[in-house]
Order: sequence, then C-alpha cells, then structure tokens
Amino acid sequence: MNKIILHATDLDGFLNEDDKKAIETVGNKYQTSLTHCTTLGNSTNEIELEQARKGLIESAADVGRYLKKFCEKEPNIHVYSFETSQENHGQASRLIAKLRDPKTGHEEFLYYIQRAYEMMFSHVYCDSVLPNKRSLILQTPVNIPVTNFAAHRIPDVGIKIENTVMCVMLRGALLPSMIVSKEIQDYSKNNFITPFALFKIKRDDSKKEMNMDYILDLNKSYFKLDELEGKDLIFADPMNASGGSLITIVQYLEKEGIKPKSIKFINVISAFKGAVRICRAVPNVEVHTLWMDPVLNERAYILPGLGDAGDRLNGVDGDKPRNMIQLLADYGTNITNLYRDQVVEIEETVLGKNK
Repeated sequence: MNKIILHATDLDGFLNEDDKKAIETVGNKYQTSLTHCTTLGNSTNEIELEQARKGLIESAADVGRYLKKFCEKEPNIHVYSFETSQENHGQASRLIAKLRDPKTGHEEFLYYIQRAYEMMFSHVYCDSVLPNKRSLILQTPVNIPVTNFAAHRIPDVGIKIENTVMCVMLRGALLPSMIVSKEIQDYSKNNFITPFALFKIKRDDSKKEMNMDYILDLNKSYFKLDELEGKDLIFADPMNASGGSLITIVQYLEKEGIKPKSIKFINVISAFKGAVRICRAVPNVEVHTLWMDPVLNERAYILPGLGDAGDRLNGVDGDKPRNMIQLLADYGTNITNLYRDQVVEIEETVLGKNK
C-alpha cells in the first residue's frame, strides 16, 4: 500500500502553549455566536430574533478583533480582510456571504470562486511589488484612422511567479489551482504556464477532528519529485480546515529530500486552527486567505463555513469517484476553454506519468 498517513495527534504536537490558549479562547468566544445561531434557527418570536441578530453581529465583531490581533503577530499568516484597506472589506465580505449562501447555485458559486482567487492573486503578488510595473503594448481591433495600439502599466511580478509549480490537492483544489495558474500566465512576460503536481489526498471522514487521519495516495498522484526541488510551490485550496492535508504532503516531500524555495497556501476561507498548525509545522510556508473563520466542529468542518467546497465546485461523486480527466470534462466547455492551456498541461501530467 503506497500511502502516507498523518494523524491529527501529530498535528496538535506542532502547537505551542500560547497557540492552544488562543484556539481555546476563540472557541469560547464563538460559543456566544452559536447561542445566537440556536435562537435564529428555532425561535419564532420577533423580539428574540432581533436580539439574536444584534448579538450575532457583536459576537462576530469580537471574534474578528481577536483573530486580527493574533494574526498581526504572525508574519506567515496573511488575511485579506485584515491587511487591505477598509474600502476593500465590503467587497470581500459580500463575496464570502455569496459563497456561504446555500441558495448560491453551482454556476454562481464558480463565478464567485473565480472572483475570490483573482482578488487573492492580486493581493499576494501584485500588491507586494507595487510600484514596480512594466509596460504592456497591445494591438486593438480598431483600425480607423490607423491600426490602434494601447499601452498599459501592469505590476511586474515575473520574478515572483516564473519559478512556480501548482500543487493540487484533489479534488476541490483543481479549479482554484487552474484559476491561479491562469493569473500567473496572464501576468507573465513570456506566457508562462505553470507545471502541475497532482496529489491525491483525502481525510478519513468516518473519524472526528480529534482523531482524524489524512491519507496521501501516491499511486493515484501525478508528479515528479525532482521537478519540485528548489521551486516556489503554490497550493490553492478553497478551504483550509485543519491544515492536515497540506502538512501531510509537505512532510512527505521533506522526507524525500525535496527542499522547495518557498511554499504558499492560498485559500478563500481558512480556519484559525488550521492556519496556525500549518505555520508551526512548515516554517517556510505562508498562508494567504481571503477570510478567517474561528473554529472547527467535531467533524473538522469549518464554522460558520460554507459546506463542502469540493461538492459545490465539482458536484457530488457517485459510487465511483471521478478521475482527473473526468473532473476536467465535467467542467464543460465554458471552463475548459477559459483555462485551455491549464487543462492541456494537467492532461499531459496525468497521461504522461509513466513516460
């Protein structure tokens, strides 16, 4: 059995005493929110409901202030809504609200995931190089009175992106990885298409958060170890719950003697505990997330969360889980045409594994 397994008890071993106290404090604060959620979910009394709404708003603000204060001391944890200007927070909050909403259907969910990762790419890469820019000159379709050309100044992120490998933790991370790869291609000077490393990893959902197992199946993964050495590795997964999947992969690479130049983990929502675990377990990692949620439930799902992001992105698998090629095909022509170069690169990675 060619599998690597990491246990939840190993994850908590990375946390120091201050981390554990902070996680406990956030959990206690969120209990207040859960009390208000119970009222909102069960009461029919309008006065009680209005009090619960106000209480939930106050509780969320209290939790947010605590998380922001903690993250300000952690150089490797970056939360968009903590680091950007106040003017940007409404956009981020509304986007997260749309993703959380059960009424947001599949196509709309894909649209907001794309927006989220475009925002995150800009913050992770473009904001960090300003005011360094390069000129981009393009011919336009207008040819009267002459053929027209337009000049644009765009952030010069080439040095930050052109040593990159996209590391995909199947299956919810597939489309986000393609989106980030496309952003890299569009900002590159030479149309750089990232290589892909595909890791088949899952957690054992029959277990609870406190005794969870994370299983990396090497037989169903597609990558070449030597192509990861000295590279800037990007993991783009919409949800960072416990951090176990990323830590399992990175520890495997370390045991195989692979030393990446850098590791970035880019999320839409990250649980506080998962972000802290990753930064303690992987010293050279940077966690970038659009939004931070406070706690995990006993099944290791993020609260308040947005449900299973993989299912909402890709649909629910039947009795037989879909393979990589089936997942790509299920995206349909609109998605595959938009990310055609990325799809080709992934297909060649999968089909060329044994060449």
